[in-house]
Amino acid sequence: MTLEEYQKLPPEELYTVIAGLKRQKDVVFLVHNYQTLEVQKIADFLGDSLALAQAAAQTKAGIIVFCGVHFMAESAKLLNPGKKVLMPDRNAGCPMADMITAEALIAAKKQYGDPLAVAYVNSSAAVKAQSHICCTSSNAVKVVNSLPRDRQILFVPDRNLGSYTAKMSGRELILWPGFCFVHNRFTAEDVKAAREEHPGARLIVHPECRPEVVELADEAASTSGMVKAVSEQSGVSEWIIGTEMGLVEQLSQSHPGKGIYPLARHAVCQNMKMINLAKVAWALENGENEIGLPEEMAEKAREALERMLAV
Repeated sequence: MTLEEYQKLPPEELYTVIAGLKRQKDVVFLVHNYQTLEVQKIADFLGDSLALAQAAAQTKAGIIVFCGVHFMAESAKLLNPGKKVLMPDRNAGCPMADMITAEALIAAKKQYGDPLAVAYVNSSAAVKAQSHICCTSSNAVKVVNSLPRDRQILFVPDRNLGSYTAKMSGRELILWPGFCFVHNRFTAEDVKAAREEHPGARLIVHPECRPEVVELADEAASTSGMVKAVSEQSGVSEWIIGTEMGLVEQLSQSHPGKGIYPLARHAVCQNMKMINLAKVAWALENGENEIGLPEEMAEKAREALERMLAV
């Protein structure tokens, strides 16, 4: 079927089609927390970029369908060079990842006297290839603390996660001026308004938020960390969630007995919402949008990712 034909089918039929294709093919669905609830329902693994990188490294399936943005599908391919990685919509990119290029990173390393480059996984494979090690929001502090104390560290591309990591690790980091346009939009005024509306709620925010927002929160955590906190902190009945709305909706559905409130409703990543069930079915049936990477570049990028997973 064509993509246009699939787009005319209701969700119930698409779920049936996708289940049938899954039975026919050796496939695993890796789905990020910021996807729509409709897409989250097909996940074999649902999580943040660290959890999905770990799942990609361990999967035995021959085909990976990655429901996220482009750099995530690239990471899955780096960790599974012999497997087919499909992305339902290749146009689902990441503006923050586009804020740094391999050429700019090479120039910056020369400028600062060859520091160790730590690349947030929200970066292209080409940037990872020019980096010493990768990190995610879940493990950035641990990764930085694993590096020699006598070396300068250049943290790319997210200045906000870099600032948080510097504070929590006690290390001085050179910060690239990139940012996540979703998390960077949260302000101290948003925090004040949310606390006034929900005075008993605990505020948890993503470390990609501005430093002043992180400072005002009760805690900061990756999306997987937020899922864990809401699940395990049984004494907390109300939460204000400072991240993308996809996770807020997921937590609301998973914890109907708790009050789950968004820090602000403007926190929507349109790139994450580009993938839908019709595109998943179409890509899987036809083997469309396969991720491919030049081998020499992929080998260097893989080393940076594998160093992270070893930590």
